[in-house]
Parts: sequence; C-alpha cells; structure tokens
Amino acid sequence: MSVISNPADSAPADVAAPLAELAWRELLNQHTEGLPAAFAAGQVTAYVGFDPTASSLHVGNLIPIMGLVHLQRAGHRPIALVGGGTGMIGDPSGRSSERNLQDLATIATNAEAIRLQLAKFLDFEGPSAAKLVNNADWLCSLSLIEFLRDTGKHFSVNYMMAKDSVKSRLENGISYTEFTYMLLQAFDYLELNRREGVTLQMGGSDQWGNITAGLELIRKSQGSDAHALTFPLITNADGTKFGKSTGGGSVWLDPQRTSPYQFYQFWMGADDRDVSRYLRFYTLLSRGEIESLDEAVRNDPGKRAAQRALAYDVTARVHSVEAARAAQEVSALLFEKADPHGLSDAALTALRSEIRFAEYTPAAQPATDEVDVLHALQLLGIVDSRGAAKRLLEQGGISVNGEKLAQPTVTYDRLLRGRHLLVKKGQREFGLLHVP
Repeated sequence: MSVISNPADSAPADVAAPLAELAWRELLNQHTEGLPAAFAAGQVTAYVGFDPTASSLHVGNLIPIMGLVHLQRAGHRPIALVGGGTGMIGDPSGRSSERNLQDLATIATNAEAIRLQLAKFLDFEGPSAAKLVNNADWLCSLSLIEFLRDTGKHFSVNYMMAKDSVKSRLENGISYTEFTYMLLQAFDYLELNRREGVTLQMGGSDQWGNITAGLELIRKSQGSDAHALTFPLITNADGTKFGKSTGGGSVWLDPQRTSPYQFYQFWMGADDRDVSRYLRFYTLLSRGEIESLDEAVRNDPGKRAAQRALAYDVTARVHSVEAARAAQEVSALLFEKADPHGLSDAALTALRSEIRFAEYTPAAQPATDEVDVLHALQLLGIVDSRGAAKRLLEQGGISVNGEKLAQPTVTYDRLLRGRHLLVKKGQREFGLLHVP
C-alpha cells in the first residue's frame, strides 16, 4: 500500500499534463477553450475557493482539493482562497434557502482550521509552492461606492439573472445579499489576478456561472484573458448525495467531528459500482494500481480489496499513517473476527471511542489477579443485572479477548496489552474494559 507523504513528490514533468490527468481520473467537467494552450505555455497559477462557515472541511471538498493537488504535481501553482469575506454573505449555488451568516471572528477561527487541513494535501514550499489567502483581506475594507463603481457597472441585471445559481432560486426568493455573491466572487478572481497572477479558477460544475463572471470582469477591467475549469458534482451509484454518513451527517476531515475510524469506515462502505471512480477521484494511486484494483472488484468483490485500498489511502492522507493503520485494526476486529491480542496501542485507544468503554472498579474486594466478568458486563452496560450476566454466561453468549468464556472470572495474565479486556456479547456487541 503506497501513500505519498508529499503530494508534490514524483510530480509529472510536463506542465501540460493536468488536463490529461484529470480526464482519465474522470475529474474534468468543462473548461474554457484556451486552457490547454495556457498549460502548455508554462506555469499557471490557479485558485479554488473554500467556504469557512464551518470549522472543518468535509469529504465533499476533496474533489477541488485533489484538483489543486494534480495541478501542483504537474508544476503549476495552487492558491487556496478561504472566503473570510464572502463567507459572511453566502453562495446561493446549489442551495434552496438562505444560509445563516457568520461573524468575522468565527470565520477567522474556521479559516485557520481549514488552512491546517489543506496543508495535508498541498506543498507550501518550492517553485510551485501553494499559498493560502483570505478574501477578507480585501473585501472587508472595500467600500460600497467603490464596488458599485468599479465592478457593478460591468454586469447587467439580465446577465446575472440568467445564471443558474440565481435562476434556481427565483421561485422561492433570493435576497439581495446572496444575489450579489456572483459579483464578489468575480471581484476575488480579479483581485487574485492582480495580486498573484492567477489566470485559472476551478470549482464544482455548479460554479461555472460565478467563475465565468470573473472572466468577464478580468477581460473588461484588465483587457486580458483568464480561464475556468470545473469538476463534476459527485453522486453515489444509487443516486444519493456523496459525502453523507449512514446516519445522514457530513463526513468531516476534523477527527473531533468524524473519528479516523468512522472516516475509514465511510470509505470501506463504498459500493462496488462506485469504488473504481472513488479511487480515481480521491487517491494518488497510479493508473496501473487502480486498474488492478478494478479487476479485483470484478473477479473477487467479496475481499473488498479496492475498498481497503481506498479507505487506507484517504485516511492516511487526511489523518496519518498511524491513524489509518489503527482504523484498519479496529475494522478487522469488529467485522472480520481478527485476533484482539494483536491490537496496537493506537488501535486500543481508537477502540475506546467506537465501542462501549469503562474503567474497571470491583464491586467487592477482589482476588488480586482476577477480573469479575459478570460485574464488568454491568459496568459496560451490556446487561442490566448480575443475574442477566450469569444467564448469558451459562448460555455461552460471552467471549473475552476472542475466546468463549466458561467461568465468571478472568485472571490478569489473560488481559490484552495495556491491561485491557475485550468483551463480546453474541456476534456484534462489544465492550472494552481497562483494568487499572
């Protein structure tokens, strides 16, 4: 299993390579006509905007992030724009209702958290060093009169209302606040063109209207050309929205919101019809490696080799190799009956958050080297009473550390590393006990 620690390592030498790379990975939706020539001519500086209204990015953000990664690997320069200013307004694209607006302090805190997450993907040093910018730096000091005079004059209301992001909201209503978002994003593109030499903006396919408004503003203000590229919007094979957990919530990159194990399991749950696409979209595995995994899906789908490769690679990138390995171990234990004696310290720590966990406190003065398993079952909340625990034991329904339990106590020499006891009721209900 290979995980590239630095996304710029082994970068293709050909600066014209990004479009071909994005195309075979099925990440290319549409682009302006002159973009291939711009790539062929030399280094291009490109940007993608990220919404800072939450303190973490989520897996739905990974497509544009990977777009920046592929550009950087080809020798181009990525800019990640955190929308500290536009985040106070809200983009109407893909939405059916007005979003809640955030205050500047909250957005600044969120922007810093996002910067740390992007650093897992992009190299911020070297000749194609990435850069993170915040549009609050220029939008928050922009006067209304200046904005209307220098930007608003270039756009007719008819032009703006013809954009899909606006048309889709007209029936239910759209505020003037969100109506102006298109112009603010266009102004961002112009400002980055002036400050950083940005000539390419990328985003989801629903961003095409906003991005092309920026092209218009640059052409009219600067008399120069710029480019646009969009990625497809991702859905699962069954038509459901990509990026939601089984409970319907977002899958976050922040381990406090979505644990590395839960993150790993999200990718392990990929449908066989989707996993090939997801390997192309979300990993840097080579074409040969992915085609080999495609074959494994066709010939032996039960082994889920492609899902394992996908889950490990993305989890290692977002969290760490250690976190991915621990998630692998926990997954194998809970779903594949792996031997718990082989669990690492990291896996045992991760397991505490994923199953029932308790510190062992004896109900009475114990033997010095024994754990009362009947009492442990109560501490873990697996049974309601000692009598219920005893009946379960007599029926052969309890295992400890992977072995059927025949008596109500376990000696300390049978504990797992770190003095843990893994208790299982039936086939699926687990509890972990730590014995001080």
